[in-house]
Amino acid sequence: MDAKELRAYTLGELHKLLRQKREELQKLRYQNAQSPLPKAPSLIPALRRDIARILTVINEKRRAKST
Repeated sequence: MDAKELRAYTLGELHKLLRQKREELQKLRYQNAQSPLPKAPSLIPALRRDIARILTVINEKRRAKST
């Protein structure tokens, strides 16, 4: 997801998406611990970047709201 796409979401939607991405990351980490992910080892870093983007947009919206 691009930051441009994320900026179109409301704060509530962003928090919901963040929760989903974190759960997905947790599942992937668990699967990777059991046996290495053969199909896409780059999924975990990609999810981490998505989470960081979501958090960045959430913080931008909070700062814009407070000023």
